[in-house]
Amino acid sequence: MKSKGDDFGKVDPSNILYNGPFLMKSFVSKSVIEYKKNPNYWDAKNVFVDDVKLTYYDGSDQDALARNFTEGVYSYARLYPNSSSFEGIKEKNKDNIVYSMQDATTFFVNFNLDRKSYNFTSKTTDIEKQSTQEAILNKNFRQAINFAYDRTAYGAQSQGEEGATKVIRNLIVPPTFVTINGKDFGDVVSSKMVNYGQEWQNINFADAQDPYYNPEKAKAKFAEAKKELEAKGVQFPIHLDKTVEMTNKTEIQSISSMKQSIESVLGTENVVIDIQQLSTEDYDSSGYLAQTAAQKDYDLYNGGWSPDYQDPSTYLDIFSVKSGGMLQNLGLEPGEINDKAKAVGLDTYTQMLEEANKEQEPAKRYEKYAEIQAWLVDSALAIPNVSLGGTPTLRKTVPFSAPYSLAGNKGVESYKYLKLQDKTVTTAEYEEARQKWLKEKEESNKKAQEDLTKHVK
Repeated sequence: MKSKGDDFGKVDPSNILYNGPFLMKSFVSKSVIEYKKNPNYWDAKNVFVDDVKLTYYDGSDQDALARNFTEGVYSYARLYPNSSSFEGIKEKNKDNIVYSMQDATTFFVNFNLDRKSYNFTSKTTDIEKQSTQEAILNKNFRQAINFAYDRTAYGAQSQGEEGATKVIRNLIVPPTFVTINGKDFGDVVSSKMVNYGQEWQNINFADAQDPYYNPEKAKAKFAEAKKELEAKGVQFPIHLDKTVEMTNKTEIQSISSMKQSIESVLGTENVVIDIQQLSTEDYDSSGYLAQTAAQKDYDLYNGGWSPDYQDPSTYLDIFSVKSGGMLQNLGLEPGEINDKAKAVGLDTYTQMLEEANKEQEPAKRYEKYAEIQAWLVDSALAIPNVSLGGTPTLRKTVPFSAPYSLAGNKGVESYKYLKLQDKTVTTAEYEEARQKWLKEKEESNKKAQEDLTKHVK
């Protein structure tokens, strides 16, 4: 740190201190990141790959990944079933297409509750802006959007019809992230939903299926919302700006699908999704790289969260009005509990979080978090849609040789333990390895849970 001074930690291989299995060899923005094996790593015998090269992909050429895999450039390639050449790829690799498992990263569509920036919008009047803001603060309106959103059609844009549901996620906290007295977290959340209305009866929050899409429920909720909003002078249709990166063809197709399903269910005389296709720079600066809540320039945004540790709070804390890591995406600054936050109940949500965070006994703690997740579902402030994983791939990585972790950075991204094979992994080979791995994982998890119960007093 003395030798580097202010340059320490900057994005340059020579400015980073390493103690892991790999050293960064090169970094070129929007091009490549390359790692080489760390010869001084304490456990080098378990690092089986000498070089790792990650190539930037902007989504514009959906056939590029499979093409480079076939030519031996890549050892792993994600496939796009709706691309022009997929049928040919499928014919040549009919026994080799592997769907990856869903992981713990959850993506969701959230509303901007207090939008200030309008650089990228189709709204032309202040009345349209005010009407949209008023609608977004109405829970019946948000629920109508949730019930009108066909996630299966959305998933089909990136997965194809065959794999359309394989990426669907229905809770911010993955349904199997923890167990409560032998029950999956998602099942306990489902049991809590009876307290929030008849529309939530018998809902199943398991991954890889869509329990929300229901045109009848959507229309009923919208009818309630419209009556409430018209009483406040709101004008229809409500225009919702959704930004997308113009080079990302799959994302454009996916958002177009979302637009189609919501507008067809609710009617364009009531709701219009305005897709704003932006350059990478504008897309980033209006969303992910915006420094303040006021710079978030959209009505709807696709956000995501990966867990830092294996406790439901790692997901639920992101919307705390005091310190939430994703609160700015909702148009709110952490620590500033304004009228918009109170209007949607985020002050109450934060109080529930604080109470749950005090509980030390795992089952009781998780039970409280299940109640909070149920509240979040009913609020429709953040609408879960997909996870990472669940995608069709071609690969030469030995199945389940890489490390696995639901949380933190000790999972597949570390590349430790990962092995390569000469031939493309077959579907049968992968499935056999998966079943063996799942059995070993179940036994390991059971022991870990028993150890945790003994440890926490």
